[in-house]
Amino acid sequence: MVKSIIQIPIDRDLLARIDDQAKHEGASRAAVIRTACARYLREIESRERDRLYIEGYERIPEQVSERESLAWLTAADLPSEEWPEAPGAKG
Repeated sequence: MVKSIIQIPIDRDLLARIDDQAKHEGASRAAVIRTACARYLREIESRERDRLYIEGYERIPEQVSERESLAWLTAADLPSEEWPEAPGAKG
């Protein structure tokens, strides 16, 4: 991966917090900033996916039959196993 070097103005208090975090993690200042930027962009992408999902759901709401089918498929996918009684349960 080719990296680019950039210069950005940053508030001294924020820079001090970044440096403290870098020291706490045993990482470089640049690594903390890269991680923060990547996390920020992932959050934006996640919010956009959520927005698109909600818009789609509002346009075409889920039908009751779809929920029942999903519940059936989920139940069919679970392993068949005996579950112990909860302590104190009467059966």
